[in-house]
Amino acid sequence: MKVGFIGAGTVTGTFGRHLLTAGHSIVVSNSRGPETLADFVADLGSGAIAGTKQQAAECDVVILATNWVRVADALKGVDWRGRILVDATNAHMDAVPDISLAGVTRSRAALKGRTSSEMVAEMAVGARLVKSISNMPMAWIKDFSLNKPRTVIFTSGDDHEAKQLVIELINSTGLVAVDLGFLATGGAMHEVGAPLSGLDLHFVRRLR
Repeated sequence: MKVGFIGAGTVTGTFGRHLLTAGHSIVVSNSRGPETLADFVADLGSGAIAGTKQQAAECDVVILATNWVRVADALKGVDWRGRILVDATNAHMDAVPDISLAGVTRSRAALKGRTSSEMVAEMAVGARLVKSISNMPMAWIKDFSLNKPRTVIFTSGDDHEAKQLVIELINSTGLVAVDLGFLATGGAMHEVGAPLSGLDLHFVRRLR
């Protein structure tokens, strides 16, 4: 599968490597242009190329991996109708995320009772939005070996087909996607500061 990333930070560098190891290809974009990404994609290795935001958005799946304060600008200028967009952001209201209890509490209060992914869905009109790859620090999934832990990646979304494709994509890397249902309910359980955020869980077995 070909996966586009909007944003070239820790999420792209980490989850992108898991995708490449699993045999997928990726297109990495940022706000400054592909010419600034040569070293970044070279470090990722074969299968990664730099591109524009439009080129990333043309991939089978697009992963939004910017800081929350840049989300609106990152989504502009793309016709999102029908595209599968994975929201891998966390709604930190500061340019430099404040992960202290006070910082997380302030960020959650700014959402005014809504989930951050519902807000992203409104900004990316028509996108088939899936919330995923955001419930833990990327430092926890830096093992890219074949025998790495089967770390749980929570996933939610309203479009069943799009969500299932994202689940299959995550599972193909050796990580394990767990479906938490719709954006409004599932997203509320695994966005920043929620009960299932910041938990390092490893999948063992499933009853059904």
